[in-house]
Amino acid sequence: MQVALARHDEVLRSAIEERGGYVFKTVGDAFCCAFPTVPDALEAALEIQRRLLSSEWEESRPLLVRMALHTGAAQERDEDYFGPPVNRVARLLSAAHGGQVLLSLPTQELVRDQLPAGTSLRDLGEHRLKDLFRPERVYQLSAPDLPSEFPPLRALDAYRNNLPLQPTPLIGREKEVSEVCQRLSRPEVRLLTLTGAGGTGKTRLGLQAAAELTEEFDDGVFFVSLAAIRDPELVVGTVAGTPGVKEAAGRPLLESLEDYLGEKNIIVVVVVAS
Repeated sequence: MQVALARHDEVLRSAIEERGGYVFKTVGDAFCCAFPTVPDALEAALEIQRRLLSSEWEESRPLLVRMALHTGAAQERDEDYFGPPVNRVARLLSAAHGGQVLLSLPTQELVRDQLPAGTSLRDLGEHRLKDLFRPERVYQLSAPDLPSEFPPLRALDAYRNNLPLQPTPLIGREKEVSEVCQRLSRPEVRLLTLTGAGGTGKTRLGLQAAAELTEEFDDGVFFVSLAAIRDPELVVGTVAGTPGVKEAAGRPLLESLEDYLGEKNIIVVVVVAS
């Protein structure tokens, strides 16, 4: 694998630089790149996929690399890029599968009339990405010599959830989101409480962490707001109704809810008034 990753890095860097792009950051084995134009970025992605498929890999099979292209105005600081477009392309990338190249709508609009010969863009429809921002219309790069059939995108639509869309993307809270996700991924952690003054973004942080963990909790990720409830008798019914737990004859609803949650791999984000 060490030899394969070295070959992977060589293929990516050479194709990126040949199209005028540059790698401004690496995260693990992922490359974050910027290009002067959208056609340059698309041609680089196409060339990389072709080179990866045709390269000699000795004992390993060709590495299947997922890619995502998005266009927007980012802020450059200390040789790095920040801002909503950077977060958006990361969410788009997380929805892709190995060997798949995805484009956002803004990118598709800038390249659709300048596609490389023999290629096309397949409209995959609108999907809710894990940033909980507006749904994104997603396109897939298609070429006769590249794989074309992939499983459904790893977007929120593919998982059982009721997470609400948010009016703006979450910016600058990556560290806190990562910490919450790490704690909730530990099997001994059954309850995590986020506290703080009103208006500090506790709910938004909890929702984003839940969105990040949809693949790990295969029985669902649910949001319950108790902020407007003043009668304690309504709490159990409100929580139970969200995942669809119903009252059974002769049995308290709380017992049914406890049994249901005890058997499931599930996250329930409960918001109470400050």
